[in-house]
Amino acid sequence: MERTQPPDIDEALRRLIEQPSYGAQALIVTARMLELDSTEPVTRLACERALDIAADTILRNLPDVVCSDSMDRVYRALPPLTQITRGEYALRLRAAAKELG
Repeated sequence: MERTQPPDIDEALRRLIEQPSYGAQALIVTARMLELDSTEPVTRLACERALDIAADTILRNLPDVVCSDSMDRVYRALPPLTQITRGEYALRLRAAAKELG
């Protein structure tokens, strides 16, 4: 009978640490949603809808306290809305996600 080795704990921890935070993941998914119509102007409504989808996708199975903390971080990291395209705003969201970690 063949025995399997338990996973290397150092490798598991390294992978966990390298993953973006839940807030950063929500920003990345929001950027992806906005990129679907990248040439359209970004609006508050479009951003809110994309962020709602991202939050549901990333946070739906997590405890409420984790969701709340993650969304607080997301809202603080959101770049200001200006007269740019969704694609340009998506680039800003990706940069914000990178800084959020």
